[in-house]
Amino acid sequence: MTNKKLAVVYCEGFFGEMDGKTANGLARHSEKYEIAGIIDSTKNGLDAGEVLDNEANGISIYKDIRESLEGKGDSVKAFIYGMAPLSGSFSPADRDVMFYAMEKNLDIINGLHDFLTDDEAFVEKAAECNVELHDIRKQQSDKKRQVFTGDITKVKCPKIAVLGTDSAVGKRTTSVLLTQALQDLGLNAVMIATGQTGVIQGAEFGVPLDALKEQFISGEMEKSIVEAWEAKNPDIIIIEGQGSLSHPAYLSSCFIIRGGQPEAIIIQHPPGRENLGDYPAIKMPTLYDEIELIEVFSKSPVIGIAINHENMSDPEVDETIEAYQSEFEIPATDVLKFGCDSLITNILVTFPELKAKLT
Repeated sequence: MTNKKLAVVYCEGFFGEMDGKTANGLARHSEKYEIAGIIDSTKNGLDAGEVLDNEANGISIYKDIRESLEGKGDSVKAFIYGMAPLSGSFSPADRDVMFYAMEKNLDIINGLHDFLTDDEAFVEKAAECNVELHDIRKQQSDKKRQVFTGDITKVKCPKIAVLGTDSAVGKRTTSVLLTQALQDLGLNAVMIATGQTGVIQGAEFGVPLDALKEQFISGEMEKSIVEAWEAKNPDIIIIEGQGSLSHPAYLSSCFIIRGGQPEAIIIQHPPGRENLGDYPAIKMPTLYDEIELIEVFSKSPVIGIAINHENMSDPEVDETIEAYQSEFEIPATDVLKFGCDSLITNILVTFPELKAKLT
């Protein structure tokens, strides 16, 4: 038996692509929801796992919300908006679909900065249909927020941040898989979510950092880690990264480093991406430059490389891994293709106290 709520995920035109990262993440992993289907007419009839990872996972893709609900009775309880467009806003078509979902008695889960609970039409419709609106990025009053206190020094286990060279490169996926692999090894590993997708997936600890005022981001980062330390007494904490330290549009990595004080970094990089994902006029940073920047800013070492294989053939992936390991003298891998073993090996070398816990 499962206590997960059954949900459909709306990702029209973007499943498997950069702006579909929330739906992509939910199709791969969710502790809170059981995914009953993905809505994307451009990939109607396909299996979500095959689209993402060339391996079926049993989650079907449907042409529209009506088809996604057919034959399921009233078992589906939630509609998740699974896209993350740069605009952060809904289209008129999006609104129509969500109104239909409410009429079918589905709660709406929204990860955008455009809040449904501030929209009178949505609030009235939700009340009429007796459903709930959940704005994941809509935060508490600033009076309940915390500035940085220095309590991060109370956390005595290693903290590893998974940072990247761009947004939507797989930092969350690597964080999830690495945490699971460490747990499977026998370590008490906890992940801290820092974006809306991780929170929707059901991460026990974390907060969407980009929904906060700058004054509180370091403090809330610190608070999430301290809460995890006090509640779980973990052997190791994995911190999900956001954006990139060099990216001109995002500051989250700065606050993750400042508030989280990671002792080591794993860097995520898409070798086949020539320009920043949402900014095609801006060249991607080199892996060398990003590692140098991270190590200077954080005063912590980069101990592993996780690559995103978009736009790469299997031979190119193999060659790139070998080249990176030779150049940087640290493990490199594609966690979706090859798992996390090489990263974990170096984590145990870097933090021998963890290896002692296993013996």
